[in-house]
Amino acid sequence: MATAKIDVVGPEEIPLIANLYNQVYRPSRDVEFFRRRFLGRYNVLTMVASLDDRPVGFYAGFELKPSVFFSWLYGVLPDYRRNGIASQVMDAVQAWIGQHGYESIRFECHNQHRPMLHLAISQGYDVVGIRWDPDRANNLVIFEKVL
Repeated sequence: MATAKIDVVGPEEIPLIANLYNQVYRPSRDVEFFRRRFLGRYNVLTMVASLDDRPVGFYAGFELKPSVFFSWLYGVLPDYRRNGIASQVMDAVQAWIGQHGYESIRFECHNQHRPMLHLAISQGYDVVGIRWDPDRANNLVIFEKVL
């Protein structure tokens, strides 16, 4: 297992987050996509995971309501998966939100993303619902973990 350095980064690193996102997900998104998503959000949290000073993963989330934090995006570059980086990022996120007084953390995942489903269960998340995603015409599994 690789040991990643996980840093909380600010809005000046949104271009890096967008670049990492575009190496993991399709369709690609520009910096403005992220800036618009964060508009009016409270306690936006972005993190970057690095190995040997090379960014290999990222996280983006924000407050959903005063007691619940929403994990919007997790991503690890394909060449660095299965090295424990996603688990380390999840641990760092949970530590941060716990330090900031949140009681639980929630995220959504497409059913076909099996590695993320397995990771969520192994990290102690519970399935709390399913939501239809009209943009992708598919169901999202809703996970939540009480801290």
